[in-house]
Amino acid sequence: MARAVTPELGNHVVCYCVDCQAFARFLDRPGTTDDGGGTAIFQMPPSHVTLTEGLDELRCMRLSAKGLHRWYAGCCRTAIANTVGARLPFVGLIHTFIDPEGGALEEVLGKPFLIHAKQARGPAPAGAHPKVPLALVARIAPKLARWVLTGKGSPSPFYDAKGAPRVEPQILTVAERDALARS
Repeated sequence: MARAVTPELGNHVVCYCVDCQAFARFLDRPGTTDDGGGTAIFQMPPSHVTLTEGLDELRCMRLSAKGLHRWYAGCCRTAIANTVGARLPFVGLIHTFIDPEGGALEEVLGKPFLIHAKQARGPAPAGAHPKVPLALVARIAPKLARWVLTGKGSPSPFYDAKGAPRVEPQILTVAERDALARS
């Protein structure tokens, strides 16, 4: 569950990058991406996220040894979130894990930034940015600084008090990652 989610808390993005698409293929779960390969994500501080059930099903994978931690439910393969690591107080909650309580995601999270559209499957959506727009960077940088200064990285449902992932990440081989990129 995510607490106090408002457009002011974080950033709503739809990411079309090949890594988000590879994660969706890894999960093999319909609805993780839109028709163009975009994944709706809400970037927010970890301290606003609580996992209340299913902790024994929490799983983590990485597309490479230095890639993002990509969290999902092992039982149903639902995408949960992306994180960089315990030191950066930042979690990208994936839309499949967000309950907008009867409203549309945009009503609850605000209008999304469409990013990495250069990597979309097919034509990029109208208003999409080929990479990451400077406006998004300018919006997230002060939030990250505030989250660091106010300790919003802790507690984290994804890392223990020492900063280790709560579950051992599965790190894909180059061959596994390449197979996901080709499918």
